[in-house]
Amino acid sequence: MDKITFAVKLNKGVLNRLKEFCVAHGTKYSFFVEKAITETLAEEELKEDILDFKKLKKEESQTIPFEDYLRQRDA
Repeated sequence: MDKITFAVKLNKGVLNRLKEFCVAHGTKYSFFVEKAITETLAEEELKEDILDFKKLKKEESQTIPFEDYLRQRDA
């Protein structure tokens, strides 16, 4: 996978905590940040999916079985 440089401005205290954590756990900064971003994106996408399910739950009574849909589509 290609890597690129991505510069961000961080609060000095947050950066210090990141550095201390990574040194204490033998982790590279870039690995830690990439993992944190990936996990946060996954969590946010899951939240969006859950909200979609909640919104669509009301429409569930209007649905038809998938097999019936396929039969109608092929007819």
